[in-house]
Parts: sequence; structure tokens; C-alpha cells
Amino acid sequence: MIFARFRELGSARQVHLSMRADQLHFPRPSDGKRMINLEWTSIRYRNVISVLKNPFYAGAYIYGKSGKLTEIVDGRARKTYGHPKPFDDWEVVIKDHHEGYVPWAEYERNQVLLAANAYGRKGGPKSGRGGRSLLAGLLTCGRCGRRLAVGYVGGEPGRPVYRCDRPNLMLGLPRCLGFGGTRVESAVAVELLRAVEPIAIEAAQQAERMHMEGLNEHRRIVELELQQARYDASLAERRYAACDPDNRLIAAQLEHAWEVALRRVEEFESRLAARTSTEPSSTPDFSGLADDLETAWNALGVTMRTRQQLLRSLVADIVADVDDATREVVLSIHWRGGQHSQLRVRKPRTGEHGCATPEDALVVMRSMAGRWSDEHIAATLNRMGLPTGQAKTWTAHRVSSVRRVRQIHAYRSAEKDGAWLTMSEAAAALGVSHHVIRRLIRDGVLKAEQVVSGAPWQIRASDLATDDVKAAISRKYRPCRAVSEDQLPMFTDT
Repeated sequence: MIFARFRELGSARQVHLSMRADQLHFPRPSDGKRMINLEWTSIRYRNVISVLKNPFYAGAYIYGKSGKLTEIVDGRARKTYGHPKPFDDWEVVIKDHHEGYVPWAEYERNQVLLAANAYGRKGGPKSGRGGRSLLAGLLTCGRCGRRLAVGYVGGEPGRPVYRCDRPNLMLGLPRCLGFGGTRVESAVAVELLRAVEPIAIEAAQQAERMHMEGLNEHRRIVELELQQARYDASLAERRYAACDPDNRLIAAQLEHAWEVALRRVEEFESRLAARTSTEPSSTPDFSGLADDLETAWNALGVTMRTRQQLLRSLVADIVADVDDATREVVLSIHWRGGQHSQLRVRKPRTGEHGCATPEDALVVMRSMAGRWSDEHIAATLNRMGLPTGQAKTWTAHRVSSVRRVRQIHAYRSAEKDGAWLTMSEAAAALGVSHHVIRRLIRDGVLKAEQVVSGAPWQIRASDLATDDVKAAISRKYRPCRAVSEDQLPMFTDT
């Protein structure tokens, strides 16, 4: 399980945290170096590291992994043992000596990954550890070849900014380049999803299979631990029964050990029952994720660490440069399969930010500003579901502010010249209610227009004097709708 989870998570610490979350235990000798009696305790980080780094689990026999070190202390030679040696200095290495849990090639890959995970060491891009930036450790400067550093600007949590400032810090030279990371990360994510889309269905089926295997594996682990606990309780019971009752001290110790073993059995029985009750009756619909990869990528439950690991499983390196003539960030993506692709992302202009008003909202605002007030425009935008640049609802003040910045002409009642009327003005002119006007519009008796769907109705003043409108208004105590020529009355007028 340690090797399988390290293959999945790529980090020894994450393996340790996941196994602690599942309340898994690890054997520990309770009698020192004799290692005859073992007790199962909560797994520790050093247990995970010792298993991952031990070549014995890869089917190899090793001798001479560590050596002694002699130092002069107070004029006398002092020897210390257990100092690890590099791989090339091992005295005996016999591969395929016995059956291992993993092949030797996977063991070597694990050692390389563990070394890359160590903070501050050289050796290529780091594995995804989480954080707030998607491309940390992947970007390389296209001018000097150094890794780009990531910083954060703005308020909490901050926006990522990638810079190549090593020449400036080390040599006092000008910075090579720098650019904001929000647009670049979004563009790389779109490119990644486009590359994954052809195999999305296959990946969804694999995810469903892994999900079921994980549930079965967790249940099997709890059953094995329950079996071990029941054996320990049975062994403690037999020891207590075989004890001489006159030896009260030994009997009390054996009775205490029996009670501890019984409590352990109860704990694992409750865990197994809880896991059985919480197992879903049906598996999640992973096929839906394949249909909408963007929604799956931006889902709330997806952490930045997961996105980083997915990106690093497909992308080996990204070389970044800035085209000053076109103000574009040029990204050369090196994929794992040996393919290369280039991506160009426009840098924002001075004063441009990510909270700008959506273009759809500006189109509606320009269409309505000449005929409708800011209150009507705000209500229309809210009905259409178009938020502000900061994902807020519209108010008359916000509409007015955007109009001033975008230089959109304001609403003036004098500009209408009485040619166009609102629903309220049409109802007042005809002496009827809003419901009557709305009914006439719906039945096609009164012609009306909308700038966009959801905007207030615009009624031409001359259309109020048509014969159809006058006839519909003149009918008392009847619905204000047009009468079809082919419709026969149920009751004749007398």
C-alpha cells in the first residue's frame, strides 16, 4: 500500500498523511532487537521513508550501505556507525535476489522523486506540493535559462507573478522578464484540457475502476486489522487462563493486556460497521466529468496540488519569453511525449485588470443607455444574470460609474421626444393597468420592442391609436385579446 500510494501521490509526506487519515497501523517490535513480539501502532513518517528507501523491498540484496566514521575526540579515536554511503560505494548489490514488492526500475524512480521533493535541491522541476500558483517550478526563462521565481502581489490571497530576477539579485544585472500569472495559468489550463479531451472517456473509466478498488482495499485493510485484533484478544485470554491465580501480580498484568485487546477489537468492529454504513450504494458518475472537463477542473473540491500533479504528469517543462513588440507572453510547452507547442498570451494594458466589466454587459448597456434610465439597465442586467466585474449584482450607481468610465451617453428623457413610451407611460395614456398592456403585447395586439431579452418593453406612441388596440380596450368585462375571424361565439349578443 505504501508503494501504491506513493505511485499515486508522489510524496512520502502525503502518503503518511493519507494513511494516518485512514487510521492504518504499522508493526513495531516491543522487545527491542529480538523482534519476536510486535505491537501495531499508528504509522509514522519514518516508517514510510524507511520502506520507500529500503532496496530489500525491490528484491535486491545489499551489503555495505553504511559505514563507520572515526573522529578524534579529546585526544582519543571515537568510532560511530550507521553513516549512509552513496549508491556507487555499496559493497554488494545483487538485484533480483528475491521476489520484491516493486521492480528495481521503480525503486530507482522513487529515489529520484524523493530527492526532487527535498526542498532547495537542484535537479529539475519540483513536484507539485500545492500552494497558490499552478506553474511554480515549471517555467524556465527563454533568455538566460534560469527557473522563474514566483511571487504574489495584491491583497490576500494575492495574484501570482513570475519573474526572472536571479541575474539582478546575484550579478546586479537588469531583470530578464516578468509577467502576471493569472492569464498565463488560465491559458495553460485550457491547453491542458484540450490535450486531455481525446482520452477523457478512458480516463473516466479508469477513475471509476480506481475508485472501486480503493473502497475495496480500505474495507479489506480494516477486516485484516480486525482479524489481527481478535487473534491478539484470543491469545491474551489463553495466557490469562493459563496463569496461576496465586500469582496475583502476573494475573493482573495479563488481565489488563486482555482488556486492552478487547477494547481494540471493539474499536475495529465499530470502524468496520461505520465504513459499511457510509459506503455509497451507487458509484459517482465519472462519465459526466469527461463531458465537461472545465467544470471538473474548476470544481471546489479540486485542490491546487491535484491540478499541479496533473499538469506535471503531462508537461515536462515550459520555456517563457516576452515579445515586447506585441506585448505577448510566448510559452513553449514541452510535453512528456516529446511534442512541443507554442502558446501566446496577451499581456494586460496599463490599468487593465481582471475585474473588468464583461463585454456582454457593456453591449447591453450601450444598447439601452440612450432610452432607459440606470435603474432600468441595472434591473435588466440582473435579470439576464450578467454580474459586474467583481461578481456583484448591478445597481443604478454601478451602472452610472461604468458609463462614465466607458464614455457611454447617459439617459435623457428629452431625447425620447414622445416617440417611444415605456409600459407605464402607455398604460397611463390609455387609462389601463400594466397587466392590460402586457396582455396586449403578449397577444400581438400591441406592437412592442425589446433591446435585448429581459429588457423593458418599448412601445411606439403611434401604435396606441390603431384600430385593434382601440377595439381591445373598448371591450368591457372581457379579456383584452384579439378575436379570430374563424372563432364562433358560444353565446350570441342579445
